[in-house]
Order: sequence, then C-alpha cells, then structure tokens
Amino acid sequence: MNFTEIANLRQSCRKYDTERPIEEEKIKAILDAAILSPSACNGQPYHLTVCKGEIAEQVARSTKDLKINTFVHEAPVLIVISEKPYSKMAAVGAKIKNNDYRSIDIGIVAAYITAEATAQGLGSCIIGWLDSPRIQKICGIDETVRLVISLGYPLDEQRPKKRKAFDELVTIK
Repeated sequence: MNFTEIANLRQSCRKYDTERPIEEEKIKAILDAAILSPSACNGQPYHLTVCKGEIAEQVARSTKDLKINTFVHEAPVLIVISEKPYSKMAAVGAKIKNNDYRSIDIGIVAAYITAEATAQGLGSCIIGWLDSPRIQKICGIDETVRLVISLGYPLDEQRPKKRKAFDELVTIK
C-alpha cells in the first residue's frame, strides 16, 4: 500500500472489534514507524506508553467526559503520548523563533502511528479530549499527556472523506 492509499483509507475509527486482539508484531511495526518520525533537531520530545488490558480500560475512562469518546473502551490498545523536554538545540530554536516544536513533533508522530496502523489493517483514532493528570497517575508518568491513540480492528464502514477544496487549502506561486 502506498502513502496515498493509506491516506485515503485512514479514518478516525469509532467502532472496534472487541473480540480480536492486536498481534504483537503489528504493535511493534507501529512503534518502529513512530520512532522513524521526524522531529525538530531529532529531539523526539515525547514518550509513548502502550496500554493494554485493565490499564487501557482505566486510560479509556480518562478520555470520556460529557459523552465524548464513548467508543474508546472498545479499543484493545491505547498509545499514550506524553510530552518530554526539548533537546537543547530545539529549545533554543523554539525560543528564538517563538514556535512550539514539541506540539508539531507530537502531531507528526501521531500521524506516523495512525498511518502505520492503517497499513497494518488496523483502525485508529487520535484523542485529544483527556484528563492528563489522571492518565499520568494511571501510567506512572510525570510528563503532561498530549494525546491518546486508540488502536484495534475496525468495524466501521469506510466513510466518504469530507475535506476542503484544493483551491481553498493550496496556493501555488
């Protein structure tokens, strides 16, 4: 599958097969792809915590509020992305250029995770509505949690993509 095929196929999965666990080699392939993602000064200012079983259930409960993310508990694997300090060079660049490179890098690693999940035949959803202090306590991590990515075998039907028109998003000069 090439990248465009992955991009066309990937969608936010909101219905997972609760009876089908994810094979360890697929999780490893996803994590290997994540490690390859680019970051400012190759600093990789994040940590990935893979959650399964009861820990995943607890983390899932920490993403549900106001009837949001009610599907997350169906996913057999959750990847918690927490923010780590900048590398020294990236910190200097962020200060000089007034740019939040960590958030950019975390977005890129999330894209790599979800793209590889699609290539592995899995569904995924990037979750930003979460209770960071609660997840930190559940996972035993000190850093702020920025995203949780749910992974599992999808039961969703493929939905048509709703995107802005090319001319609305792209200017060529």
